[in-house]
Amino acid sequence: MPLVTGKEILDTANSGGYAVGAFNINNMEILQGIIKAAEEMRAPVIIATSEGAIKYAGIEYLVTMLKTCANMVDIPIALHLDHGRDLEVIKACIDKGYTSIMIDASHLPLEENIKETKTVVDLAHPKGISVEAELGRLKGIEDTISVEERDAILIDPEEAKRFVEATQVDSLAPAIGTSHGAFKFKGAATLDFKRLEKVKHLTGIPLVLHGASGVPQWILDKVSHYGGKVSGAKGVPDEAITKAISLGINKINIDTDLRLALVGAIRQVLHETPNEFDPRKILGPARNSIAKVVTEKIELLGCKGKA
Repeated sequence: MPLVTGKEILDTANSGGYAVGAFNINNMEILQGIIKAAEEMRAPVIIATSEGAIKYAGIEYLVTMLKTCANMVDIPIALHLDHGRDLEVIKACIDKGYTSIMIDASHLPLEENIKETKTVVDLAHPKGISVEAELGRLKGIEDTISVEERDAILIDPEEAKRFVEATQVDSLAPAIGTSHGAFKFKGAATLDFKRLEKVKHLTGIPLVLHGASGVPQWILDKVSHYGGKVSGAKGVPDEAITKAISLGINKINIDTDLRLALVGAIRQVLHETPNEFDPRKILGPARNSIAKVVTEKIELLGCKGKA
């Protein structure tokens, strides 16, 4: 089936009270692992590419791979630009066939964020492409942080309401205490669920949780066992993801878990068979490891059987 928009997938998730995974890709094996798991689980899926992934793999390669995958399976798939900041890249994604765009102007003051986001909405919506934006600054939140510092980092619910009304975005990523990467928290994971609940009440639109990789122990154990240095890595606990979904999160972004799974599997092959140089035998197990992670995430997010 053709690629669908992020709005189609997320509006359905919003009304159904579940979340859909947005999985970042950089190459064919990661994409194949994701699609394999999603098809077997009968789950809708959002495939995300960062500006870095586009620079690495090439936009033509990425779009062609996604369209090929979509035509081979009968589950809803959206192609999403993650954290778009370069307007020229955003325009290229719109022109080349992306069905969902994230404009990330969260580093700017509110009025400038609104202005830049509205510019992208005006480019994307006439072509039927959905738009995601972000409010707040996505950083780790420590237990010792002051109230004033915390409020400066996290989303203001009243600003969120005004932002959504002014921009007409289709989904919003509120900063509630997560961060990107494998080392998200120095202490206990601390997410502001009350703030999330208020944002959902005031906006009503699908909400997105960035920096949501769980960094599962089985992946860390494999990476460490075969020589990787990931001591202290800590992700968002499953129970926090479940609670966030119950309060209105409809899209969960996953990247770090996929990278760790890929690298762990590659390390294992190279360690156990140091004479191996067939890339298929090195990357094949990595693809299977990706599929395992995605299967676990689909179960957690509640989107199994929602295709």
